[in-house]
Amino acid sequence: MGIEAQFQKVEEKLYQNRYLVDAGQPHIKIAPHEKPSKNLLAMTHLCPAGCYTEAESGQVEIAADGCLECGTCRVLCEETGEISWNYPRGGYGILFKFG
Repeated sequence: MGIEAQFQKVEEKLYQNRYLVDAGQPHIKIAPHEKPSKNLLAMTHLCPAGCYTEAESGQVEIAADGCLECGTCRVLCEETGEISWNYPRGGYGILFKFG
């Protein structure tokens, strides 16, 4: 068994996690904006789950389904009021297979 067979790609490990969607209760909301700040726009590249996207209108949108709850967006954007971030209700959100 070669060394390559011993290591899994990050994508393969993340695929083993599960996410329980809390329909109608997103734990992250973006404040209305006409033009996103530099930090909010950066989230379209920094979010490891790819939850943030830039719409054709130039506004940033979020689909919190699949969020890894890493806190990157919270650190960059919550203090300025651009987003509101709460933990998902008990039993919802990311369910990590490996703890």
